[in-house]
Amino acid sequence: MTSLLEELLSCCSASQKIQLPWLIINSLFAIATQILKYLLKFVTHTSSLTFFFLFIVNLLDSRTVMGDLGWIAYPKNGWEEIGEVDENYAPIHTYQVCKVMEQNQNNWLLTSWISNQGASRIFIELKFTLRDCNSLPGGLGTCKETFNMYYFESDDEDGRNIRENQYIKIDTIAADESFTELDLGDRVMKLNTEVRDVGPLTKKGFYLAFQDVGACIALVSVRVYYKKCPSVVRNLARFPDTITGADSSQLLEVSGVCVNHSVTDEAPKMHCSAEGEWLVPIGKCLCKAGYEEKNNTCQVCRPGFFKASPHSPSCSKCPPHSYTLDEASTSCLCEEHYFRRESDPPTMACTTPSPVSSVKKGKITKNSISLSWQEPDRPNGIILEYEIKYFEKDQETSYTIIKSKETMITADGLKPGSAYVFQIRARTAAGYGGFSRRFEFETSPVSVAASSDQSQIPIIVVSVTVGVILLAVVIGFLLSGRRCGYSKAKQDPEEEKMHFHNGHIKLPGVRTYIDPHTYEDPNQAVHEFAKEIEASCITIERVIGAGEFGEVCSGRLKLQGKREFPVAIKTLKVGYTEKQRRDFLGEASIMGQFDHPNIIHLEGVVTKSKPVMIVTEYMENGSLDTFLKKNDGQFTVIQLVGMLRGIASGMKYLSDMGYVHRDLAARNILINSNLVCKVSDFGLSRVLEDDPEAAYTTRGGKIPIRWTAPEAIAFRKFTSASDVWSYGIVMWEVMSYGERPYWEMTNQDVIKAVEEGYRLPSPMDCPAALYQLMLDCWQKDRNSRPKFDEIVSMLDKLIRNPSSLKTLVNASSRVSNLLVEHSPVGSGAYRSVGEWLEAIKMGRYTEIFMENGYSSMDAVAQVTLEDLRRLGVTLVGHQKKIMNSLQEMKVQLVNGMVPL
Repeated sequence: MTSLLEELLSCCSASQKIQLPWLIINSLFAIATQILKYLLKFVTHTSSLTFFFLFIVNLLDSRTVMGDLGWIAYPKNGWEEIGEVDENYAPIHTYQVCKVMEQNQNNWLLTSWISNQGASRIFIELKFTLRDCNSLPGGLGTCKETFNMYYFESDDEDGRNIRENQYIKIDTIAADESFTELDLGDRVMKLNTEVRDVGPLTKKGFYLAFQDVGACIALVSVRVYYKKCPSVVRNLARFPDTITGADSSQLLEVSGVCVNHSVTDEAPKMHCSAEGEWLVPIGKCLCKAGYEEKNNTCQVCRPGFFKASPHSPSCSKCPPHSYTLDEASTSCLCEEHYFRRESDPPTMACTTPSPVSSVKKGKITKNSISLSWQEPDRPNGIILEYEIKYFEKDQETSYTIIKSKETMITADGLKPGSAYVFQIRARTAAGYGGFSRRFEFETSPVSVAASSDQSQIPIIVVSVTVGVILLAVVIGFLLSGRRCGYSKAKQDPEEEKMHFHNGHIKLPGVRTYIDPHTYEDPNQAVHEFAKEIEASCITIERVIGAGEFGEVCSGRLKLQGKREFPVAIKTLKVGYTEKQRRDFLGEASIMGQFDHPNIIHLEGVVTKSKPVMIVTEYMENGSLDTFLKKNDGQFTVIQLVGMLRGIASGMKYLSDMGYVHRDLAARNILINSNLVCKVSDFGLSRVLEDDPEAAYTTRGGKIPIRWTAPEAIAFRKFTSASDVWSYGIVMWEVMSYGERPYWEMTNQDVIKAVEEGYRLPSPMDCPAALYQLMLDCWQKDRNSRPKFDEIVSMLDKLIRNPSSLKTLVNASSRVSNLLVEHSPVGSGAYRSVGEWLEAIKMGRYTEIFMENGYSSMDAVAQVTLEDLRRLGVTLVGHQKKIMNSLQEMKVQLVNGMVPL
């Protein structure tokens, strides 16, 4: 056939070739189809790639129909079906038309009825070739290079033979590339692919129609398909096949069904996009008690393991001295002679009793009873503390509890001649043991002689009261002569007393901090000290920072019966290890024990769903150091002292509880919109290991050198006294508006300078009383440093007497305690004004100084504050920094240290 065409073409002129009979034109397209079979191999390969994506469903593919397509051409001499085979000898259907010589062409090709299978939006892919009109001889004016595509919706197969004007036009189809006579000679055929979509469809099916108005075209294939989101299991919920919506931007909300052995936590939903992708998962299912999640299914807990609640992450091994022989266990049974209380969680180890069995009475007076006892024979772990419960005989509903780490106590404030009942129990990491049996002791009675002198009691009381008042006045007068007005506070014994009446605390004392690391099960510590919050109560609004474990966000919390209020939310990143989860929640276990207006308040935790979260109050102004840098020089001295007083009050509270912070610094103080400062960051071991301000010590760990007391650096001796040293550094940061302590000195230089007795100089315009307090906090002997209650008292006095803050530290005093050779303003003679400004981080003003004639250090030495303002240095903080540096250079010049 090819040779026949070549022969015909060779014997005809250019003008005659277009006059060839229709048979020759058909032969031309038959040859073109033969050439295209190589291209069809690529098309078929592309199609196989398309079928790989499950979200595409074919409604029609003309290449795969083995028999008659059943399409109708009108008029009959218009579109013509030509059968061919591809490279695999499979039949393919092509429709061709080339009526370019005749005027007013209107050739229609109508498909058979196509069911849309419930889809409301379908896609039509056309593959075709088209002849370039300019390549035809004679420049035929009637030739077109486009054709039209229409559709008509119908619920049955009887709607095809309707009028043309009832079809709805989809689009005019044009070729990206057309072929020419030269292409035919070179056996090169250019295949075009166009895709159009139709929707929304409202009936069961539709017809397609192709209209030719005078083009030379071969329609190689027609494929009709729709898209769907395939059936998938996500978050233990199964989502069915879902056909995409009619709108190209529509997201269809689809509800999921929990897989076997799982229950709904929050109704699982996903959204099917117009492209057949599952997006925006909401909610989830949880494997029910006795089953755990593996490979997106719920698998049974094997014998020896249990899962008590759907919110537990996985099956856990039975705790010590317990067992289970069944699958899908929700708890474990205690071994013989071991038990756990009904109130104990199923994760608690079963224990044998550990009551105190031997209690001895000591000194007894009319108002007190002293007791001692021996440690239980089998305490089931290290005893962390004892709990002593006592009450007046026959008054059991009103009792007192004393917690002590010693094996002896004195119960005082008792009634004379009254019988009291005592019970003692011990606490280990596994929890409390049972109370001992009841021990009954009686206070001494009031003597007869004393009874006869009852009438003298008021006189004696008055006399004693007057004497006590006079003694207090004398002691106060003597103590007032001490520097800064400090008084040494008496240390409380290591015990805590709480009074109960009908099960409620009557007169609570100061609580004692309990280290969560002493708990065998960290989850117990979290749930004991932190309130669990439902994730649905939290709305995350934006990310405001990043922590070691994940993102820090701001949001809102809505608790039942309360107004919605802003909160900060720390999240635990995906893929965490169990140790990271433990460390992350460890901070909540610590924070949850605190309740003070100057300690960041923990609202609660989210542990029963992901992501795991810690929710705290929201502090609008962020960290104190950053806030001060942004507002350099904008606050009064009283405002700054108020900030310091708040920090000291929070630290006093922590100190009273027996908690050592270890990383007190302005970066770990948060400040709200009312300028209230609150101590935060209770990471402890995390701070020691990963803080960017830290340096390695000889003992291996990392500590923040610039804020840490010498004994803590050298011997890792962290106490409330080392926190006081750090507080002195925080004072310096606040009064210098966030200046970096020791500037650019290396950590080793800081250690050496402090050991040699040098201390930071007073910040610019710092009241002498505050700088003296800083120096007191930096006493090398930790026993000589003030206590936090003394610091609070001192700051209160300064606030009540603002005139005491007017005396400032003079320039010579400011440098007397500074290690001059390490300070940024005392590093020797500056070779240029630019070098000096760069050293104090004011290099931005170098050009201004030079342009105004301050080209030497001699000239710069004469600059005044008014000169700086004239030069355009308008920021108060920058003015202070420059004048501060100049003043110190002048002092050093007088002392012969630095030649200008």
